[in-house]
Amino acid sequence: MTFGKKAALLALVVTASAFTLVTTNDKYFEIVKNIEIFANVYRELNTNYVDEVDPGRLMRTGIDAMVGSLDPFTNYISEADIEGYRFITEGRYHGIGAVSEKIGEYVTITELYKDQPADKAGLRPGDQIVAVDGKDARGKTTEELNEIMRGFPGSQLALTIRRAGSPGDFKVSLVRGDVNVPNVPYSGMVAQGIGYIALSIFTQDAGRNISNALKELKAQDPNLKGLILDLRGNGGGLLHEAVNICNLFIPKDEVVVSTRGKIKERDQVFRTLNAPLDLEIPVTVLINKRSASASEIVSGVLQDYDRGVLIGQRSYGKGLVQNTMDVGYNARVKVTTSKYYIPSQRCIQSVEYKDGEPVEIADDKRAEFRTRAGRVVLDGGGVKPDVVLASPYDEGVVKALVEGHYVFDYVTQWALKHPTIDSIDVFRFTEFNDFGNYLRSRNFSYNSESEKMLISLREKIAAEDLSVKEEVDALAARIDYAQREELQRYQAVVVDLIEKEIAGRYYYQRGKVQMGLRNDLEIKEAIDVLNDSARYRKLLSGQ
Repeated sequence: MTFGKKAALLALVVTASAFTLVTTNDKYFEIVKNIEIFANVYRELNTNYVDEVDPGRLMRTGIDAMVGSLDPFTNYISEADIEGYRFITEGRYHGIGAVSEKIGEYVTITELYKDQPADKAGLRPGDQIVAVDGKDARGKTTEELNEIMRGFPGSQLALTIRRAGSPGDFKVSLVRGDVNVPNVPYSGMVAQGIGYIALSIFTQDAGRNISNALKELKAQDPNLKGLILDLRGNGGGLLHEAVNICNLFIPKDEVVVSTRGKIKERDQVFRTLNAPLDLEIPVTVLINKRSASASEIVSGVLQDYDRGVLIGQRSYGKGLVQNTMDVGYNARVKVTTSKYYIPSQRCIQSVEYKDGEPVEIADDKRAEFRTRAGRVVLDGGGVKPDVVLASPYDEGVVKALVEGHYVFDYVTQWALKHPTIDSIDVFRFTEFNDFGNYLRSRNFSYNSESEKMLISLREKIAAEDLSVKEEVDALAARIDYAQREELQRYQAVVVDLIEKEIAGRYYYQRGKVQMGLRNDLEIKEAIDVLNDSARYRKLLSGQ
């Protein structure tokens, strides 16, 4: 290299270094400047605002707004919030073994895990938790109450319960346990030669349990010709278990997922480590909008390697990795530090949120990638199935029944009159008219999209003083009638929801899954795909 070229190269390096230094210094100055502005605003509000302000609450509002502007998974955890985290040790969950949700003023038990502390203590779905260890639970969120109820195995917990059909509140004493929730609640044959495995969460040994379930299916039917892997409603869990499950169906040393962030030294690549269990069996994977994180890795990887056909609705779109950092005074911040990338190099993370939920992004606004066989797949908003089916549970009246807990509350009342039910194979719900009467007693109604537009139309008509009230009233009456008819139109879907809820009350999670198989249109579609080898191959080839 000549002296002139060396000098030019040196000048370029010096210039680049200077630019980096200036850029770094500019960013550092912006950080210092804005911290000073924030502190000054905080001081002036505390000193001069007309009413007394709570300094801690004011600061919490500012911090929550700051982290909330990034993504729904980056959160600040204050000293008070983190109190319950002290009980979560070595990745094990210590608690009462129940799923709960806030319904009205109180957190309500919605599901029990068989033979876990809550089940053994005689609690039931529908029970409202009125107090914990004598402390009022009114207004507490599900997360707040769950953190209070977690504790070391063997420790005591006293709950005050309000139960439908009971004359007054009563107390229940529990002994906390090391909760063991089955991640494969059900597996079995759903058609001649076709097996089914449901995975509810990616906890420890999920890969081994899927492997064992598949081996059992093969033992039941040595001519097993297809597998349905159900990941619907599975919110994810342990990354290494997602890798283990992928490894059952793809060869050793294949890339499953990589994580990439700002700090390149922390980037990682995760590969399959073992010999596969079965490279040949046709696989269909069921996903929906509540399939997230590890579920999206498994379904996306099998799609990228053209190893399975995906059926259902587009998944949630959580492709972010979080780490928790100590920020002093026993507080922590959970920060998104990297993103997941699956073998096609697409990121499954949704890029837009509204009220904490992903916003649907049009396909033409998403980047294109290719599977190993050359099929086009898209990024930026979850995993799109190869066979997209509309979900009946997203329809107006059905969605309103679920979100308003009408089905749940009805079954709570129904169960009071039915101490036992027939087996899952035999039981049928035949009291739809009774359910209709229950809805009328609750004055059930919901605002459909048409009604929302009608409300807006009424406001505009009033503002413009137009004389069309009679016509609008007539339209409103027709919409109201159509909505009443809608319940009858979706009777089969509603009965399916009721039957699954009833099955869960008597036969726990396994019963709910098994009951759902009976009328499941997505299961039927998966069976059709697996029974039609030509269609299966065509879907995987992208033709």
